[in-house]
Amino acid sequence: MLEHGGRLREAATRFRIPLADWLDLSTGIAPEPYPVPPLPAHCWHRLPEENDGLEAAAAAYYGSAELLPVPGSQAAIQALPALLPGRRVSLLAPAYAEHAHAWRTRAPRLCSADALDAAVAQSDVVVLVNPNNPTGAAFSRTQLLDWHARLAARGGWLVVDEAFIDADPVATLVARAGTPGLVVLRSLGKFFGLAGARVGFVFAPAALRRRLAEQLGPWPLGGPAREAARIALADSAWQATQRTRLRTDGARLARLLAEAGLGPAAGPALFKWVADPRAARLHAALARRGVLVRLFDAPASLRFGLPPDAADWRRLEDALAAALAECTPTRPTLGSLA
Repeated sequence: MLEHGGRLREAATRFRIPLADWLDLSTGIAPEPYPVPPLPAHCWHRLPEENDGLEAAAAAYYGSAELLPVPGSQAAIQALPALLPGRRVSLLAPAYAEHAHAWRTRAPRLCSADALDAAVAQSDVVVLVNPNNPTGAAFSRTQLLDWHARLAARGGWLVVDEAFIDADPVATLVARAGTPGLVVLRSLGKFFGLAGARVGFVFAPAALRRRLAEQLGPWPLGGPAREAARIALADSAWQATQRTRLRTDGARLARLLAEAGLGPAAGPALFKWVADPRAARLHAALARRGVLVRLFDAPASLRFGLPPDAADWRRLEDALAAALAECTPTRPTLGSLA
């Protein structure tokens, strides 16, 4: 099992702090989820049907009908290696670890963001996250289209995971969906805050979508998940408010981390990432205060999600100040050396 954020019960047991007393900032899930209304009884009673409006709502929201609903983008991440040809695979690293895990049997080459351009010339498949999780590295649409063109010209594939792009989708490649050699993954888990619904979409050529659908089998999404997703995707007013809120809070989090003495912070609106050699100690010090953030080892770094309300913003600020004081060695004074 790979480590992920959101393992709150494990942290509660380890640090002996009740679940209700934690501030969980270990994921990049929006702290204010879409307010799903009560769902009609038929969602629970009947088998899901494809003509329920979900695909149309998704096409309108994302800007392409070349899509396949899947039970979270994780399902597609695990399935794609069996469906895409090519011996030479390059993956952005560090990145969402499930990509490397899914492609592990093909001994993928792990590349930094700076090395991806050179890797394109030597790869049959290139997999990246934009904006990247956890480092926040962002790739322009122009750069991505260039990589896609170079790969597709020789039958290769570019796979772009856009899980965190919704707050600022200027670089999305969804409008190019359906063209040979391009796969784009989207999810309702982060921006909409509906991670528990397990709803994602694969944008890809029709033949690949058919093969993926066959592999997933009938009814990959339950009726309640389909209905909740349809409603959320159609609510443009809420989406506009959410974008404004997330951009404001993302900038606030970057400032908080910088003013505390961490930084520079990188990342999209939904999270900020900081590299720091004290990361493991800071992670533990914050956890002892009931604040859970995501720890990474290579490089030593922390990822912070957004607090949900004013009290939790203050709690993060106070806990971070105390944790930094605990983990930063004090320099001896002249008197102490006597």
